[in-house]
Amino acid sequence: MTSTHHAPATSASPGLLRLAGFPYFLIAFVARLPFAMMVVGVLTLAVAARDSISVGGLTSAAVGLGTFFFGPLLGAAADRFGQRRVLLLLAGANAAALAVFAFVAYSTLPDPVLLLSAFAIGATAPQVSPLSRARLMTIIADRVPEPRRPRTVSSTMAYESAADETVFVIGPFLVGVLASFISPAAPLLIGAGLTVLFVGAFALHPSGSLLSAHRGDDGKAASPASELLRPRLLVVVVGIVGVGLFFGAMLTSLTAFMAERGDSDRAGLLYGVMGIGSAILALGVAALPARFTLRARWLLFSGILLAGALLLLIVDDVPGMILALAVMGIGIGPTLVTQYSFGAALSPAGRSATVMTMLGSGVIVGQSTGAAVTGVVAQGAGAPTALILPGVAAALVLAAGLVNAVLNRGLR
Repeated sequence: MTSTHHAPATSASPGLLRLAGFPYFLIAFVARLPFAMMVVGVLTLAVAARDSISVGGLTSAAVGLGTFFFGPLLGAAADRFGQRRVLLLLAGANAAALAVFAFVAYSTLPDPVLLLSAFAIGATAPQVSPLSRARLMTIIADRVPEPRRPRTVSSTMAYESAADETVFVIGPFLVGVLASFISPAAPLLIGAGLTVLFVGAFALHPSGSLLSAHRGDDGKAASPASELLRPRLLVVVVGIVGVGLFFGAMLTSLTAFMAERGDSDRAGLLYGVMGIGSAILALGVAALPARFTLRARWLLFSGILLAGALLLLIVDDVPGMILALAVMGIGIGPTLVTQYSFGAALSPAGRSATVMTMLGSGVIVGQSTGAAVTGVVAQGAGAPTALILPGVAAALVLAAGLVNAVLNRGLR
């Protein structure tokens, strides 16, 4: 990979595009799709095969728990041994776990075995998004001239979050299409194939050997693990778990809302209204002026998210729901970009993959917990009550933003 120090200072993204290469971004985009499909895919298959929404909710929560316990450890392993080895191992293990879950779901094996196989899916999930962020941060630190770094980091985080937003909308939509037209097991089996092909390609890309080489070049040891537990970093993790809770609660309560109108199949399409606006605005964050600080961005955009979530309390028809989703889309994407930018700024030396994986795991833990809790509420108390929960999650995101504004006052 050749360095391009002479790219014009105004175009930070093309500099990075040339450094990493266009195929890198294409591979990294498709490789994160199975991760975005797995929580909803597991839920869909469990409900279809076991005929129980509560078992479905528990299996998606089990996926989240697996990611919660193992995600940061896998990030630490990538920091220690390099991404390539860890990812190649995970690609095989995760594809196998997805296939095993599909088999167990239709077998006569009891529910606890199903939950255990769901936990294995989360535990072996190759978290391409955080590892891609860590990889690109290393390229920026190594190859981009210092004056251009802050803007390049900002535009990179904006692109990565927009890519996440896009796959988190496409993922559930694909699950719905494949489950409807082929079989409820199809999303997980196709996800297993994508994992082997594209996570394998992501692992083998030349940039896959960057992190370990980077640390060897500068001769620095990684910071102690205790630095990952500093309050100013943990508050960012809490904020991003809130975003995950919002995703899970919103998709599940929206599904319940549409089901009460006899049209649950369209929930994924409506959810796309929020996702598309969110992805566009996430990309737009890079254009915001530097004097509009990260702290202020978190507060403003999470405030917009909360305002949209409060609209859900008075929504009683589909057009009203579309309006609320559009407002929330304005808030959610930029909030996520800002949280990842804080993560990049606060990563201790040699721990970037660990930090990014902590944040990536936070989204999945929140999503699966939000989906499980909202599913129980929707079944017991109906959609109007379930629609309160996205607002609770949005309030948590704003509260974490307020604490962050105090703790990270000195951060540029």
